[in-house]
Amino acid sequence: MIQETSKILTTQEIAARFDELAQQEKWFEIQETFFAENISSLEPPGSPYLEDAMGKAAVRKKAKDWVARITHVYGAYTTHPVVGGNHFAVGRGMDVTVEGFGRIKMDQIMLYEVKDGQIISEQFFY
Repeated sequence: MIQETSKILTTQEIAARFDELAQQEKWFEIQETFFAENISSLEPPGSPYLEDAMGKAAVRKKAKDWVARITHVYGAYTTHPVVGGNHFAVGRGMDVTVEGFGRIKMDQIMLYEVKDGQIISEQFFY
């Protein structure tokens, strides 16, 4: 019997696959595939839009609640990742109408930290 060992992906490999999925707007697939159970999701201090979340289930709920409030998408983009050590960052732009906020044009940097083949934190700068 041959025992299969699963390979731990490098930060570069995760960033490359993240990029493929982000270009297709498959954000929930990114979360399911790469987020660690104990992930932290950090917003800028005093963000009017979202609050920090800790743990995969809470981060998923945060994202689902945000998406549910979007009533119209005028455009969105994600840049290709820049990798440094165990981090990678992407630029993200959105032009959306959000229930309770109206039309929002947001350009941000999204920073991810990778450990043991999983994303352990995401931090947003906008």
